Amino acid sequence: MNIPLFTIWGKITLQATLTLLAASLQANQPNILFILADDLGWRDLSGEGSSFYESPNIDRIASEGTRFTQGYATCQVCSPSRASLMTGKYPARVDISNYIGAAEREAWTRNTKLLPPSYNHNLPHEETTLAEAFKQAGYTTFFAGKWHLGSEGSHPDDHGFDYNIGGHHKGSPPGGFFSPYNNPRMEDGPVGEYLPTRLGKETAAFIEAHKDQPFLAYLSFYMVHAPIQTTEALWKKYRTKADALPKPASRFLVDRTSPVRQVQDNPLYAGMIQAMDDAVGTVLATLDSLGLEKNTIVVFTSDNGGVSAGDGKATSNLPLRGGKGRQWEGGIREPFYIKWPGAPASGQNISTPVIGTDLYPTLLDIAGLPLLPQQHMDGVSLAPLLKGGRIDERPLFWHYPHYGNQGGEPSSIIRNGDWKLIHYYEDRRTELYNLVDDPAEKRDIVSIYPELSQDLQGRLKKWLDQVEATYPYPNPNYDAIKYAATEVNTAEVELPKLEAEHAKLLEKKWSPPKGWWEQTGERR
Repeated sequence: MNIPLFTIWGKITLQATLTLLAASLQANQPNILFILADDLGWRDLSGEGSSFYESPNIDRIASEGTRFTQGYATCQVCSPSRASLMTGKYPARVDISNYIGAAEREAWTRNTKLLPPSYNHNLPHEETTLAEAFKQAGYTTFFAGKWHLGSEGSHPDDHGFDYNIGGHHKGSPPGGFFSPYNNPRMEDGPVGEYLPTRLGKETAAFIEAHKDQPFLAYLSFYMVHAPIQTTEALWKKYRTKADALPKPASRFLVDRTSPVRQVQDNPLYAGMIQAMDDAVGTVLATLDSLGLEKNTIVVFTSDNGGVSAGDGKATSNLPLRGGKGRQWEGGIREPFYIKWPGAPASGQNISTPVIGTDLYPTLLDIAGLPLLPQQHMDGVSLAPLLKGGRIDERPLFWHYPHYGNQGGEPSSIIRNGDWKLIHYYEDRRTELYNLVDDPAEKRDIVSIYPELSQDLQGRLKKWLDQVEATYPYPNPNYDAIKYAATEVNTAEVELPKLEAEHAKLLEKKWSPPKGWWEQTGERR
């Protein structure tokens, strides 16, 4: 399909280009199924090496497609990385640098050395979102699940989605994971209906209804975000499985600012992963039954690292360090799969570092649509890699000028080749790691390679200037004595309490303190 590219850019021009293209779509135009997990860590799937969690349906996407072994989210928390998926731009460029709803500037009340800057609380309407690009090209667009990119007026249906099931301003399900959901954009189901099951069925129903026209279905799970809730049956299954494992001497260790989970044996979290995987299976089975699997591109990834140090402290990302909200690999490395029926090979593993901004141009490219380089300026098409070729080496960047709820520190990151440099804003120090030799980031080698460190810092600073990044600034009310007392409390009080709480999850008589099993009807 030969279509001239416009040289005068701007949103109106981009939309006009895509509108002209829509008229020429053929019946075999590929569909898009984009599946986004919430807080799912790199090691949280059986296909990624977990021996405790079970995810055969998600693993199938990788085995039938391409698995990027060094795939990244653009931030260690959710809203910024979700904005990148929608825009093809780094979070710093669209000024959504923290999860929407987090305190900023003087409203920040924690005793920290710095105050976090302000940030954009709504996805800007000036951006041509992924959904708008495909809608202008003649696709019917559907969204189900977690949005967390703005309040009323900036919901999915305000940014290019024809259908919106459940997407609103909240970052976690307001009523929990069982109906009644108390979700203003989704009707409640039968009492006790499980949210991932509902979202899978809604997506499957949309595909069934639109099987004869090109569609973009964006299934954005609220799982495995807190609250950590599963059914009694799944808890029993994984409690039994955990009971057969060697008993750990401890499940947590304090890594600098927070206790971090070191063991995968939480039966509630494991049940959530299976429930999400079952919902993915429902959608994939619908594609199969309708004969659409050979004409549907499937993407699967997550928005940030697994919850090892916050939001339930439910999983371990080992051998990677850290997790959600933190600056090490466990906070940003993700499962990253693309199943493209047009690829010459399936089941391939690619080690080239890739990032969430790449998915926007990649989907346009492999769907046969023109790229929009002024929009997705921070991503590149991965089509050459999918075809067995190469892409140009480039640095990847992160900027998080905030304190994570999970112990993350205000910092910026550059990865270039095998090297990763982290710059911290509290004390202006840097860390340098070689991710090939030291993927667990245990050995800071900044003092061994001062010239390399200086070069990477210069490249990072140049990028920060280019995207007009915002920065934290000194907190005049910071109390160093109180902070030292907090550190003692973390080690002497919080850590033992966590050990006891998580051990109780494996007791045969355990039941949820808020009684959601009674809500499901399982004990009636």
